[in-house]
Amino acid sequence: MRQMARRGFVTGAAGAVAGAMGGAVLAGDAVAAPVRQGPASRTVDGPGREGAPPHGGGHRTARRELRGVWVATVANLDWPSKPGLTAAAQRAELIGHLDEAVDRRLNAVMLQVRPTADALWPSPYEPWAQYLTGVQGKDPGWDPLGTAVREAHDRGLELHAWFNPYRVANHTDPSRLAAAHPARRHPDWVLPYGGKLYYNPGLPEVRRFVQDAMLDAVRRYDIDAVHWDDYFYPYPVAGQEFADDAAYAQYGAGFPDRAAWRRDNTDRLVRETGERIKKIKKNVRFGISPFAVWRNAATDPRGSATKAGVQTYDDLYADTRGWIKKGWIDYICPQVYWNLGFAAADYAELVPWWNEVVRGTGVDLYIGEALYKAGDPAQPAAWQDPAELSRHLDFAAACDQVRGHVYFSGKDVVEDRIGAMTRVVDDHYPGRVRPPR
Repeated sequence: MRQMARRGFVTGAAGAVAGAMGGAVLAGDAVAAPVRQGPASRTVDGPGREGAPPHGGGHRTARRELRGVWVATVANLDWPSKPGLTAAAQRAELIGHLDEAVDRRLNAVMLQVRPTADALWPSPYEPWAQYLTGVQGKDPGWDPLGTAVREAHDRGLELHAWFNPYRVANHTDPSRLAAAHPARRHPDWVLPYGGKLYYNPGLPEVRRFVQDAMLDAVRRYDIDAVHWDDYFYPYPVAGQEFADDAAYAQYGAGFPDRAAWRRDNTDRLVRETGERIKKIKKNVRFGISPFAVWRNAATDPRGSATKAGVQTYDDLYADTRGWIKKGWIDYICPQVYWNLGFAAADYAELVPWWNEVVRGTGVDLYIGEALYKAGDPAQPAAWQDPAELSRHLDFAAACDQVRGHVYFSGKDVVEDRIGAMTRVVDDHYPGRVRPPR
């Protein structure tokens, strides 16, 4: 079942929104902004859609919803297309992703700005990311995060800064890190596992450091949200142990077992980060995009009717359901990366499950969508149908707590291999709208 475990190829393979955009305002307050003519274009006043008169009378204001795209920088998955481009070329490619989001009538970009314990801004805590210049620590000659925030807001897009808390490198050789890298200055913070290097989540000094490093961006930039994906403790690798014995011996007293201690470590990271964000800028949101299975119902009756090989509570030591119930986060965006009818983890089972988990909590629910699977010959037959993803949105529309969708990933929005994204836009996004707030 390892193939179910989310964006595996990401690591190994791989202020409010501006009211105006080019002189037009976004639906949700008034009419939708015009976009380019082409295959993704559609009139605003389609029947039953945003901007359509309800039952023959008056103008109906469009419902706010999040329409997002992940733009990954790790391993140059989405952007930059390769390391070592000039600053001008990097900026042009970044602007291209933002313009594509506008053309697809999206309203948020989740830009990965801390992929491997490094930074896409001039951070006092960590080196420049190697994915910019090809050399970790080398100044690219511009400020990607600052530029992304400004250019996104100019286009009526939210910019969610996407951070990975604990991943240090996609290899296990510390000597390959920049000389001044914190992981080299504090080798006791780092553990190798599964061919990668990770900061040890069990060390209080690590938790404080990674928070400080991420929150530097909150202080310095007008980002709309802090966004995390599904990496907390690493995904399990058969036959290997995460060697945190020393930290458990030092800090694990009072817990019934190591799993409970590890979950508490992750809980502390989430709770403390959320509290610190609000102290810095109360309007910056905190969202997490986890692997979509909290626990299978066979493991816990509160879990989903799934048979997933990975359960975040048990395998990643991430109590995603608990964070919602305790109100530690502003939104949750589970990666429901399976088709309708997929036996082990059915989209039609998971979306209603999450719908009920968030009910009454004040936490917004967005659904992570596997656009990257559409047209991939290695995927099941359902993903060869350009309409599969559009059917996801049809299904989710019946779940009253779902407030939007986020697509993985940027290059797939651009390439749109079999037209699945165009189908989504044609069927569901006749005009632009504002994100929820």
